Amino acid sequence: MEAEAPADFTVDAGVLAEGFGLSADDFREKLRAGHVTGRLYQGVGEDAGTWRLEVFLGNARLTVIADDEGRPLHRSLVDFGERPLPREMRAPTAERINRRSAPQA
Repeated sequence: MEAEAPADFTVDAGVLAEGFGLSADDFREKLRAGHVTGRLYQGVGEDAGTWRLEVFLGNARLTVIADDEGRPLHRSLVDFGERPLPREMRAPTAERINRRSAPQA
């Protein structure tokens, strides 16, 4: 379920940078330049207490499953290199957002 995180919820930029193979400074620079976008989903049912963060940079999508404190539990990266990320990987669909389809690190 797409949700707005509590005001104090954060995932360390270093975790995201590392997931993309960047330094934290390089990642923050790309973030400030508007090259990074993302979506956040709140876990429901048996996934309550977790968050799914999908972060897009270029032709790559990093997915981080985090607890309520922002600590990463799982992380995965899909990178299409020179090919564009398929549209369906950017578009949220309710049937794709569930525990069984959540990428594992």
